[in-house]
Amino acid sequence: MPSATYTLFRNAILDEQQVVCRYDGCARELCPHIIGTNRHGEEVALAWQFAGESSGPLPQWRCLKLANVRDAHAREGRWHEGGSHRTTQTCVNDIDLDINVHVRKRR
Repeated sequence: MPSATYTLFRNAILDEQQVVCRYDGCARELCPHIIGTNRHGEEVALAWQFAGESSGPLPQWRCLKLANVRDAHAREGRWHEGGSHRTTQTCVNDIDLDINVHVRKRR
C-alpha cells in the first residue's frame, strides 16, 4: 500500500498541482512529474524544484525519496517544468505515473 506522501504526490501529478514540503532540511516548492519506485523498491518522485531553499542553483530537477519528505501539501499554482530533457531520467526505475505519458496524452 502506498504511503500518504506517495498518494499526495501522485494526486498532485494528476491534478497538475504544486507540492510544498521539507526535504533534507530545506523548504522546497516543486512540481512532481514522475512517481514510482527506484531500483531498491523505495518510493521516489522526480520533480522540478522551481523555488524554495537549495544547496545549488534553482530551478533544477530533484529526485526525492518520499520517505524523507516532511510536511508536504499540495497547492494550486502555475505548473512548472524543466526546459531540458536531453538525458534519460534515472530516478524512477518502475514508473507508476508520468505526467507527460499518463496525464497530458489523454487530453
